[in-house]
Amino acid sequence: MGVKRPILAKQPFFSVGAVRRKVSGHVRDFWGRLSEDSQIDDLWAQFAADTRASYGFYGRDVDWAKLSQMPGWRKPLYIANQFFWALMLKLTPARRVIVLLALVMLVLSGIKFHFGTLDFSFNFEFAAAVLLLLLLFLELSDKVIMKRDLEIAREIQTWLVPVHPPEVINADIAFATRPQNSVAGDYYDAFFPLNDGARGGKLLVVIADVAGKSVPAALLMATFQASLRTIAGGGVTLHELVHRLNQYASAHSLDGRRFTTAVVAEYEPATRRFTYVNAGHNHPVLRRATGEMERLDKGGLPLGILAEAVYEVASVEVHSGDLLVFYTDGVVEAFNENGEQFSEAQWSEVVQSLPALSAADSLRFLMHRVDDFVGMTRQSDDITCLVFRVE
Repeated sequence: MGVKRPILAKQPFFSVGAVRRKVSGHVRDFWGRLSEDSQIDDLWAQFAADTRASYGFYGRDVDWAKLSQMPGWRKPLYIANQFFWALMLKLTPARRVIVLLALVMLVLSGIKFHFGTLDFSFNFEFAAAVLLLLLLFLELSDKVIMKRDLEIAREIQTWLVPVHPPEVINADIAFATRPQNSVAGDYYDAFFPLNDGARGGKLLVVIADVAGKSVPAALLMATFQASLRTIAGGGVTLHELVHRLNQYASAHSLDGRRFTTAVVAEYEPATRRFTYVNAGHNHPVLRRATGEMERLDKGGLPLGILAEAVYEVASVEVHSGDLLVFYTDGVVEAFNENGEQFSEAQWSEVVQSLPALSAADSLRFLMHRVDDFVGMTRQSDDITCLVFRVE
């Protein structure tokens, strides 16, 4: 007789728990990829910020003065009509037709059509969804192409500003910028025009803001940087440098519409003296080691307003522990979700409250306070800050 083998119970190829874990893992991976591991509160804050930005974008085309004169019952219809045309006119004619067809089909979706004895009905909802999806794909392809071009422009623009601050005798420098778009109209720089930093030569410190936004402002910023570097390399005085920058800016400012505000300063390590010209820019804050606050406000008109403009050159002596903060108007005009601006007064209080830190840590402290104020609100201007600390 053969040996009887025990009968083994058939085991299932999978268990319900394993399937659940696998499905749950796929769902988590999908959600993580979709949301980039953002929390629900962060996603909602981003959605709210995008909604406010879109409302402001399309709302610029609404005649709000006319709206205020209308009776209450007409206002919703007027706003809907204005926003409809604000959206439609930003599309190409072909895409406007697609939107119109989709809207007509959505209206007709409540009406059922039967053809002959086949009892066949046309699904207008599905056709409208397909048209809107097609429009989304067309708009998305335009945005991707534009974003790629802007990223290239942003990469080129980063070549025009310093990545690391120069080494300066008895001084510490840090800077940061946040473009409102992929490219910015803000400019900052700190360099030795005659390449004599190791020998204690004069350091040129510049911060500027070109009127306008995005690509046009970025192009003018690039020309400003090129002219600044070229003129400064000739070893001219600060007064001559600003004069020639204004001449060039005036020749390319479209009758003063494309002007540039700037602070151009020279720092001489041997004497610890800052000589500067403020061409219509936000006044840099000088916080003394004693806690006293001063403003660098001497200069003249923004560059490009008037070719014959005269600029005043001023100077201040700085000492160990003193701190100079240069910034653009995007800092003090930063706003939160309630539309409240950060303001010059709050900025001065933040600078006043700065503890004794390095330039880099001081910069982080300042930018963190601005971030706390604005939260997730999308800004309408570039934000740039440069900190110069005397050791």
